[in-house]
Amino acid sequence: MQNLETQILHQLVEDQIVQLKSEGYFEFASGIKSPIYTDLRLTVSYVKLRNMIAEALAKLIKEQYPDATVIGGVATAGIPHAAIVADKLALPMVYVRSKPKDHGTGKQIEGRIEKNDQVVLIDDLISTGGSVIQAAKAVEREGFQVAGVVSIFSYGFPDADQNFKKARFPFSPLVTYAKLIEELYKTKQITEAKYKSLNQWHQDPWNWEA
Repeated sequence: MQNLETQILHQLVEDQIVQLKSEGYFEFASGIKSPIYTDLRLTVSYVKLRNMIAEALAKLIKEQYPDATVIGGVATAGIPHAAIVADKLALPMVYVRSKPKDHGTGKQIEGRIEKNDQVVLIDDLISTGGSVIQAAKAVEREGFQVAGVVSIFSYGFPDADQNFKKARFPFSPLVTYAKLIEELYKTKQITEAKYKSLNQWHQDPWNWEA
């Protein structure tokens, strides 16, 4: 029987939330040419999938960050998942804006955090980790503690590992690019040649030849 993370991987592909190009490439905003495109914002529209994701994230948080007392969503894609996970864990929820409001009290964090709380932040997708690290730093600037960061999917780029290590925030992805292509190859959804090509891209995405 497939574990929950493997079921999620297959569902992401089946629902075309994760798409692989058989020929050609997608282009990221950064300029990277990629054989894969992920649109994890779509996950909230699939009831079965979003419930599986919430269950798996809640389990991950219990295992990796047992002292968590607040669940935080990173705007905007992390917010709906944070709400469902916070409900499953019976914990308070907050969300972190990309920048402070330019009116009123100028808040960047919406919701209430107490002095001794341990906040776990949820984002949907991690490439370099830049946006969620900035959100974590915003929580710290307000004088609160970040227990860790979790995401639904991570590309697993070395840049992200270095950035989290430098910022000193623990990070735990639910599913990764490496696990995705391994599972697709194991279940014969991609050929060996395609598997090798996808691995080559992952090792050096900036210089990958489509």
